[in-house]
Amino acid sequence: MNASAGPAARVEMHAIGKSFPGVRALSGVDLTLYPGEIHALLGENGAGKSTLIKILTGALDRDAGEIRLDGEPVDFRSTGEAQTSGISTVYQEVNLIPAMSVTKNLALGPSDGAFGIISWRKARAAARQKLARLNLDIDIEQPVGTFSVAVQQLVAIAHALDDDTSVLVLDEPTASLDAQETATLFSILRDLKSRGMAIVFITHFLDQVYEISDRISVLRNGGLVGTGLASDISRQELISMMIGRELGEVEATFAHKASEEKGTEKLVARGIGRKRTLEPFDLTLHAGEVVGLAGLLGSGRTELTKLVLGAIRADSGTLEVGGKDVGRNTPRQSLESGIAFCPEDRKAEGLVGDLSIRENIMLSMQAKNGWLRRVPRKQQERLASEMIDALAIATPDAEKPVRQLSGGNQQKVVLARALASKPEILLLDEPTRGIDVGAHAEIIMLIRRLCEDGMALLVASSELDEIVAASDRVAVMRDRRKIGEIAGEDIKRDNIIRMIAGEDGGQH
Repeated sequence: MNASAGPAARVEMHAIGKSFPGVRALSGVDLTLYPGEIHALLGENGAGKSTLIKILTGALDRDAGEIRLDGEPVDFRSTGEAQTSGISTVYQEVNLIPAMSVTKNLALGPSDGAFGIISWRKARAAARQKLARLNLDIDIEQPVGTFSVAVQQLVAIAHALDDDTSVLVLDEPTASLDAQETATLFSILRDLKSRGMAIVFITHFLDQVYEISDRISVLRNGGLVGTGLASDISRQELISMMIGRELGEVEATFAHKASEEKGTEKLVARGIGRKRTLEPFDLTLHAGEVVGLAGLLGSGRTELTKLVLGAIRADSGTLEVGGKDVGRNTPRQSLESGIAFCPEDRKAEGLVGDLSIRENIMLSMQAKNGWLRRVPRKQQERLASEMIDALAIATPDAEKPVRQLSGGNQQKVVLARALASKPEILLLDEPTRGIDVGAHAEIIMLIRRLCEDGMALLVASSELDEIVAASDRVAVMRDRRKIGEIAGEDIKRDNIIRMIAGEDGGQH
């Protein structure tokens, strides 16, 4: 949408600045939102997107600059003030109470009743009206946690929308949605756009940016790199704006070289499986080799990694690590055998948010030593410092709470914790989920570097480009069973897709 030809701006943020101790988060950033448009806000983790949105919605005070809403200066001191003025936000982590009904979740907030007493008859009517606005027909008396993530996302949007909402900010709304659920959400967003709403769309899925967005703004290192029509910015230009490198350079970092000579066998699984979880499979990991796990959602990728780790107990098969039969192992036995694991959900399974970076990094080493043999503080500080330097974790010091880091840096802390135990085998489940293009490239390069150092890696990912970039061999999953392998020069997107689709079911 062109500022000169289109309607007056709904929101104008000009020269916004914000600093935290040791970090300049934003410097002179401009953002303009127009009614009836979807505006994609992009950038690497740590680029300043979240800070800018928190300033817009009253969650943070700005140090410099001004904000205008419909041409009038505003200075929101709370998210409540922003919402009263028509600006609402829905975050990636759905802010609902799972055990409460849809009606009660939608009624959360200031009460319209006398003395704060809620009329549930009115609340149910209001809930139905809010959901009807999104064409969502569900049982409003059911606990919200019984519905799919997609429905919960729509309920969160319904909760955010009031009759006077004019600006809607969506932070990674499709991160947990499948293709059909995403299509449903996009249909709703187009409808809201047609009613004149200004929508900010924060995502790391570039295909979705081009599918749904009218304009794009890119932040990098706390500054605005540029703003333009989505139709005028090519994918190469967009990636270059986001990470400051040309696409060719990024692709070059992803290139892998499959070695004809395999290292020693580090792990051999024979007939490992569990009824109603995963069909028995065979898998071998060699030193200096990356084996990718490819397959659609629900194909069994995560289950396979957790069976190897022992987090899911196998009821068939044998497992050898370093030539020794470890039986049906446990995660503790795996750690002692030299196997480390980075889970898919870094917040729920990988990190303790209130602990420092140092403390999170030391968790696996402390567990390996046993909790009675405490790692000395100086050794903790030395190792944490080494890991921060080795993985280029962006932080002023190791004592910063890990929850304050960007997603990409949190993922690096998860990797640092795994590497601190000095494993010979590393299991990675979705190592780049929810992180930006630049951090994505760094993680892929780290995987290849660990491989070159002789480590054996198993990498499960839903991103085919990531699998192709990182892997020397690819094990393909479908319907909770391993259906084949692809190696060397045959590792191509089309070959993997054909095998997943059942067009090529044989072993390569």
